[in-house]
Amino acid sequence: MTILVTGATGVVGSQVIAHLQNEGAHVRALTRSPEKAKFEGSVVPIKGELSDIAAMRVAMKGIDTLFLLAPNAADELTQALQAMSIAREAGVKGIVYLSVFKGAEYVDVPHFASKHTVERMIEGMDLPVTVLRPAYFIQNDVRQKEALLGHGIYAMPIGGKGISMVDVRDIGDAAARELLRRERSAASLPRVTFELVGPDALTADSILAIWADVLQRPIRYAGDDLDALEARLKQVTPDWLAYDMRLMMRRYQQDGAVATSTEIDALAALLGRAPRSYRDFAEATAKEWASS
Repeated sequence: MTILVTGATGVVGSQVIAHLQNEGAHVRALTRSPEKAKFEGSVVPIKGELSDIAAMRVAMKGIDTLFLLAPNAADELTQALQAMSIAREAGVKGIVYLSVFKGAEYVDVPHFASKHTVERMIEGMDLPVTVLRPAYFIQNDVRQKEALLGHGIYAMPIGGKGISMVDVRDIGDAAARELLRRERSAASLPRVTFELVGPDALTADSILAIWADVLQRPIRYAGDDLDALEARLKQVTPDWLAYDMRLMMRRYQQDGAVATSTEIDALAALLGRAPRSYRDFAEATAKEWASS
């Protein structure tokens, strides 16, 4: 009984592997460079990437359960759809697919629309998949360190509608639980979907208040300037990805991405505890920054 984890060396994939290891699962980790991968325990690195069809066919052999995380790539949709088909052809018993919160609504945001299209395939072909829809990652704000500590500014233009940001540790925990549930089942299980969200509808104002309290200093908001965001992102990402992120932030500003109490309760039931809050993250992160 073996689980294949794609995106294994990334922020989410590493969390998934950590939770699976705690349960003694047999894990194979897909990576472009297995010779450089450093996994603890019995995790077996497997060479490959979603865009390499031959490598994916090899990687899927002998796999019972798959964690599918498609990268932020221009051909993300093609990679994800092909990986689903290869898994189906290989007889993989269960899949956990990482989609996105509000994918059906944010039709003008490319990576949201891409993930929703994969969900349409899952539904149309009645595949044995758990769809996980994470909101904006809380840990993205680790990148705010210089702005917060050096200038007293929160620079991510999230607006005032509210976003139910999720902790990546909760994503890893939820994914591992569903992978193990499907892995341990004698037969394929039906489709199910979870919204992976945090307990709070976070706005620029509420995040400013949290950081001001945690850091014990005034914090200002850099504003909703999407031109500045895109220009900043273009320094470190391809133009198409910077524009994709701009479109996402525009929808956050216009419509927000707030979870319902039903969605939050469903995630809490899956985790066996309440989802982690932004304040928990901010307090722990501030301590790490202070110690370093």
